[in-house]
Amino acid sequence: MAEYLEIDAARGLPGLRLVLSAGVPGPFGEAARYCFEVKKIPYVRVRQIPLASDAALLAWTAQTSAPVAVFEQERPRSSWVEILQLAERLSPQPPLIPAQPEERMRMWGLCHEIAGDLGFGWQRRLMLVQAATASGAPGAEVMAHLGRKYGYSAETGAAAGARSAAILRTLSAQLVAQQQAGSRYFVGHALSAADLYWAAFAAMLEPLPEADCPLPAMLRAGYVAPKEVREAAHPILLEHRDFIYREQIGLPLDL
Repeated sequence: MAEYLEIDAARGLPGLRLVLSAGVPGPFGEAARYCFEVKKIPYVRVRQIPLASDAALLAWTAQTSAPVAVFEQERPRSSWVEILQLAERLSPQPPLIPAQPEERMRMWGLCHEIAGDLGFGWQRRLMLVQAATASGAPGAEVMAHLGRKYGYSAETGAAAGARSAAILRTLSAQLVAQQQAGSRYFVGHALSAADLYWAAFAAMLEPLPEADCPLPAMLRAGYVAPKEVREAAHPILLEHRDFIYREQIGLPLDL
């Protein structure tokens, strides 16, 4: 398991500090660290306990979730957009935001559909709340917190599966078109943030094998998407996930 510092120890350090949910491959946190690691930007991992009411983290970052990136004495950055932009500023190479305007706009659009408000990760979390609510499974307090954070209602929960499937069909079509154009990447002919974000968020379609990403059985079961969502995903999506992990990120995951 990776080494984590506690918040009080990390707060006064120089350089880049990255607050992550220790030992949990949350897609937002994984995508954030991949952006820094691909660019070989050194950082210190800072421990966050998922769903905990952490006064020290609140005092430092004005919120209590992960990920959060704090560079030197600059303000904390907790949105996926700000974290990506920080990584790009600290090390422009290799670029994760394309320079060509059309490719750049496509990259931002794809990333938003994967990680943004109402995107794939958002919809899959609504589905987790919906499933727990319908089954009366334990952990009601945790699910209620998650539901409030993502705007859960009976209506949004019921619509989340169809919206997830539609996003997957669009991502699939983009990769198929790129493959036909001779590219292994979501945008253009080079790695971009869209590839890294999909690799991380693909866990909510189907997690990596246990040998590459150990997960508690309950969490692994929850991450596997229902059949109607999985059927919307062309095999190229998981093939691409595996390619990006193999060529850019490395396995097994260091959690």
